[in-house]
Amino acid sequence: MGTENKEAWGSRIGLVLAMAGNAVGLGNFLRFPAQAVQNGGGAFIIPYLVCFVLMGLPLLYVEWAMGRHAGNRGHHSTPFIFGAMHKHSFWKYAGVLGLFISIGICAYYTYIEAWTLSWAYHSAMGHFMGMSQDQVAAFFKNYVALGTSEPIMVWVLCVALNTWILSRGLQGGVEMAAKIGMPLLLLFGVVLAFRGVTLTAGSHGAVNSGLLGLNFLWTPNFSSIWDPVVWRNAAGQIFFTLSLGMGSIHCYASYVKCKDDIALNAMSAGWMNEFVEVVLGSAIIIPIAVGYLGVDKVVEMTKGGSGFGIGFMTLPYLFTQWGPALSALSGIMWFGLLFFAGITSSLAMGTPVMAFMEDEFGWKRRNGALFFGAAVLLLGIPSVLSQEAFNEFDYWAGTIALVVFSLLEIILFAWVFGMEKGWKEITAGADMKVPIAFKYVIKYVTPVFLLIVFVGSLPEVWATLTKPVTFQVALARGLMVALFAGLSGLVWLAGRKKVTI
Repeated sequence: MGTENKEAWGSRIGLVLAMAGNAVGLGNFLRFPAQAVQNGGGAFIIPYLVCFVLMGLPLLYVEWAMGRHAGNRGHHSTPFIFGAMHKHSFWKYAGVLGLFISIGICAYYTYIEAWTLSWAYHSAMGHFMGMSQDQVAAFFKNYVALGTSEPIMVWVLCVALNTWILSRGLQGGVEMAAKIGMPLLLLFGVVLAFRGVTLTAGSHGAVNSGLLGLNFLWTPNFSSIWDPVVWRNAAGQIFFTLSLGMGSIHCYASYVKCKDDIALNAMSAGWMNEFVEVVLGSAIIIPIAVGYLGVDKVVEMTKGGSGFGIGFMTLPYLFTQWGPALSALSGIMWFGLLFFAGITSSLAMGTPVMAFMEDEFGWKRRNGALFFGAAVLLLGIPSVLSQEAFNEFDYWAGTIALVVFSLLEIILFAWVFGMEKGWKEITAGADMKVPIAFKYVIKYVTPVFLLIVFVGSLPEVWATLTKPVTFQVALARGLMVALFAGLSGLVWLAGRKKVTI
């Protein structure tokens, strides 16, 4: 085994902010409003909250408990966290998915961070002033599609910044970034949300009030509740927004003390994320967009449920209606908010990879961070140069692998490790009483829920695998297979090293 990993969190507030930063990402401000618009408005919140209670909170409890349990045994990455729950080698290699997902998502996620930095710069410099909406949209499409020097250079800068912060460790790097980034994110979000909901018709060229957009977003279309696609989208949003099934929560939790209150920590991070998403996330882009463009146009623009169209191609144009100074300030706050949301999440994804190299091979954290940064650069090249490759990484690493990993971890925790031992792990040191109902939800309801989601996705997976592919798609898939195989090989070497020692 490698040198002892002596990392630790400096404070509880630092841990909670880092955990919230892990969960609060781009999806809170871009994906959630678009998903709500497309899936029944206010009615979407019903399946969304049901999924949060029956899948989100149980998985938060499970991942915190698994992380603390294994961390007190010297393990801080999912292969050996899973291995600490059961000795069969299958679980150790199932845990490889945690490392695979972290690197695979960061391969394209850091590229989106680069977009936010670039757009903050262009907003500050007033480059969008005088452009029409179509010109702003074309500016973004050309920026993303052509693989020009600016996005590549800014992407490399983002990867380097992630690597540098990670190299400073938990307290001096990740925790410090969360203590700076999360308060600024909340401040920017509150200011923009206030601006959005107080926008009045006739003010700065707006044709509707911001409240019209907010009312439209939360006016329920109850017929959508019975649509299974809406439930699937709600479940997907919960995965996306809470950063479940990625290995980052396990890693963060593995650095807490054996009697720390993980139940309260899980609830605090989870509900802070829900506040940011449901309250702030819904009060910015939709009210502003409806205020200027009307309801029908916003519905059309959110098709696909990503929010990128409004967030990057429309808001910069709408901000220019407020005059040069306020436009620049709003652009800096909006894209700065997205950047902080993005980087606190990517740092969380980098931490388990770095911890794996520290724990199992005795690497210094600087070398572990460099390993992660190099892997992200190598895997990210296809995503930067091809939208098809970008979509492949998002689909396999950022969607399908999350469901598989979460299904495996809930089975391991509740059925293999055992729910009785698992419940003791969840409640150990808890200042708050965890409702006993969650014991049965974790054992029975959440696994069935995840199994339904997994089985329901199989026809789409098969259709995706069997259709003709381009060179870019084949390259992306080949790199992902090589990544998983390479990480599995490293886990095998680490296991051999332990046996030898």
